[in-house]
Amino acid sequence: MIKGTVVIITGASSGIGEATAKLLARKGAKVVLGARREDKLEQIADEIGKEGGQAVYQALDVTKPSDNDDIVKLAKDSFGGLDAIFLNAGLMPSSPVSALKTDEWNQMVDVNIKGVLNGVAAVMPTFVKQKSGHVIATSSVAGLKAYPNGAVYGGTKWFVREFMEVLRMESAMEGTNIRTATIYPAAINTELLDTITDKHASEAMHGLYAQFGISPDRIADVVAFALDCPKTPRSTSSRWGRRTNPGENRGGSAASTSGKGETHAPCHRQTLARQIRPAKDRACRSHHEGRHEHPQLRRGVRLGRL
Repeated sequence: MIKGTVVIITGASSGIGEATAKLLARKGAKVVLGARREDKLEQIADEIGKEGGQAVYQALDVTKPSDNDDIVKLAKDSFGGLDAIFLNAGLMPSSPVSALKTDEWNQMVDVNIKGVLNGVAAVMPTFVKQKSGHVIATSSVAGLKAYPNGAVYGGTKWFVREFMEVLRMESAMEGTNIRTATIYPAAINTELLDTITDKHASEAMHGLYAQFGISPDRIADVVAFALDCPKTPRSTSSRWGRRTNPGENRGGSAASTSGKGETHAPCHRQTLARQIRPAKDRACRSHHEGRHEHPQLRRGVRLGRL
């Protein structure tokens, strides 16, 4: 249940982060906004407040561990606790390897990888102590499939995929009850394209997004769906509609087994993908894959400890 949930959102000043903050606030969540542009955060928090929602904000550079610690403290001081974090801050200055834009490579590593690590490190003591928490992270379809001009960006998103999967496993093994969800967006109309400085890569991506881009509101729906999933059902339907017994984990489903031997799989990722986007909406198809559907259409989101 989203109402009353305290959620930190990084990269909250625009795009997916802004859309998610507004949606969750409308559903009754208490949102804690972080990004580098404090003026934008203030504007968004004011808009949420005028609609009757609850939001606080703080300037946040995810590459600085101290900033991440500070926003966790803000959440606790403002709302009395912390239930979830959405690690959404990211950069995408795509370019061919031969362009040797090494400064941009390092920026992506710092924000897309270290930013996730710093965010998890900041919330982990709280989540472990209270034996509950939800870590949601934005990866990308580039974290599922390789694309030209995306060697470094895709590498950072593959890292997010790996890290979140291991976090899910370790939570189950250690009995900390920390849930995870990893989002794999494709062409989403945000400010990410503004970070591309390579002329040819920029032209290609702008053309792709002009044709296939969808609203960040669609990804906000995914985040809300993940947060709203039941925490500990005793049994659920499998992919093929058959009841799944506790402790049973079969291939083809999104089930994960906890340390107690209970299966938690209320939200199959294919079901999720169908619910958040109509079948006729092909906005996430890749120009590299012709008429084949993009992995996001098949996966949408990976849920762990659910």
